[in-house]
Amino acid sequence: MTEYRLKITLLNDATFGRGDGVAGLVDTEVQHDEYGLPYLGGRALKGLLGAECADIVFALESACPKQQADHWKAVAQRLFGQSGGALEGEAILRVSPARLPDDLRAAVAQDVRRKKLARAAVLETLTALRRQTAMDAKTGAPKKDTLRTMRVIVRTTVFEATLSFSEEPMPDDLALLAACVKAFRRAGSGRNRGRGKLKAELYDADNRPVTEVHFKDFQKAVGA
Repeated sequence: MTEYRLKITLLNDATFGRGDGVAGLVDTEVQHDEYGLPYLGGRALKGLLGAECADIVFALESACPKQQADHWKAVAQRLFGQSGGALEGEAILRVSPARLPDDLRAAVAQDVRRKKLARAAVLETLTALRRQTAMDAKTGAPKKDTLRTMRVIVRTTVFEATLSFSEEPMPDDLALLAACVKAFRRAGSGRNRGRGKLKAELYDADNRPVTEVHFKDFQKAVGA
């Protein structure tokens, strides 16, 4: 099975929310594993990349001849499956959760198992609490009962995910994937309000950065 690695570096604080909070502590908690290490789920990550892909295909449909646009639409479906997930199993791309680098995870896991570190302490080291409140547009004052506490993963944290293919990817598969990676710039709760800015990079099995290599192929193919 062909595999690539996606490296994600947070450029500002981000919340990869798990959909709930902790009573009396935070209203929005981050996803974290049994060792207190935050992560971004594989399904969520694939969805974010797929959303960037949909935007790219939409732009190509507006700017390119129909035959060319249809070709890239077919490549997108080959990578990510049909929209809505009805044919998810037909997609050739599999995306693992984005986790902290393996060597760091292994070291932390060992210390937690040996009770040298507490899970809560690990989480607190890698995250911070941010508080915000809704403002009244007319008065400029905070609205009552709107104070919320959100846990954030601190900037500069690095995550890595494995992108695996159920069959050998074709050059256009990699070209479109590279375009999606280039377009992928935010993740997590509040990303539409400025949080979760990131840099994503694609690496091959030999740990060589290949985003720009495959993106140049995409640019050439679409005449950009």
